Amino acid sequence: MTAAGRTLSAAWYAGAWWLWLLRPLELLFRVVSALRRLAYRRGLLSVYRAACPVVIVGNITAGGSGKTPVVIALVQALGEHGVRVGVVSRGYGANRGQFPHIVHDASEPADCGDEPLLIYQRTGCPCVVSPSRVEAVQTLLANFEVDVILSDDGLQHYALARDLEIALVDANVGLGNGFCLPAGPLREPPGRLQSVDFTLYRGSKDTLSGVYYLPEVLVNLVDDQQIEANTQVLGGEVYAVAGIGQPQQFFDQLLGLGFNLQQRVFPDHHTYTATDFAGLDQHAIIMTEKDAVKCRHLVGNNAWYLRISAQLPQAVVHTIVQLAKT
Repeated sequence: MTAAGRTLSAAWYAGAWWLWLLRPLELLFRVVSALRRLAYRRGLLSVYRAACPVVIVGNITAGGSGKTPVVIALVQALGEHGVRVGVVSRGYGANRGQFPHIVHDASEPADCGDEPLLIYQRTGCPCVVSPSRVEAVQTLLANFEVDVILSDDGLQHYALARDLEIALVDANVGLGNGFCLPAGPLREPPGRLQSVDFTLYRGSKDTLSGVYYLPEVLVNLVDDQQIEANTQVLGGEVYAVAGIGQPQQFFDQLLGLGFNLQQRVFPDHHTYTATDFAGLDQHAIIMTEKDAVKCRHLVGNNAWYLRISAQLPQAVVHTIVQLAKT
């Protein structure tokens, strides 16, 4: 994200008055978005329906809302019920090779994006990346036997028919000023949440609609050593590195574990270089797992990532299990 983009994003959630000047453009965005969705609903634009159920895990806001940890948790939970899961993704950040790309052990972030690579590494499930979700699903079904497909993002990708929709909303910042792009963060009007099957709020512990993250362990980027997520081994002072949509939640987790932080914030999906870690040798480095998939060859053995697990409402898991088995 550019400096201008970060300024605009901050204004959305701060309620800056000058965003009202963008309302004419927002109105145009709403009209185009509504007409596009209507065209798919009326059959004017083609919709592909897969041979097995498709579940969308998406959002209506621009930027991160915690979709990837939810997808990972769903893959793991569904696997415990004997459901074979495949994942498709846009692969944001992938900039080389051909698509669709079947993620494999030798895949790199430039091939498939950081989030699909993380999903594959954490779950081992089939994962296919393409700017076209339809092509990704077709490739997935042609190469793997699955009972259900999870789409990491894609709530607005209406060319792909879906059987269930899950929308993620950050419980702390909500929908910002409630405006659509570019006057606000919304990809679709707030009323869109009324049509999804589940709206889950990241950072909430509500048993019906909350999603929260539990820290598991710290994992070394060089040798995969695992230690408890506390200050006993690394000491209290650490460098906290985050290149994600909402870094403050990550920092709050580390603070809650007792660490004192020297924060290093980078744009979401940042392409790291060795320069980004220059001089960070006085203390241990702790980063997100999403960042870690891009940094193993750039850091020394003082670098760790915090592995987390998303805690989901059981109703979501049970609904998808039933969907997959019908």
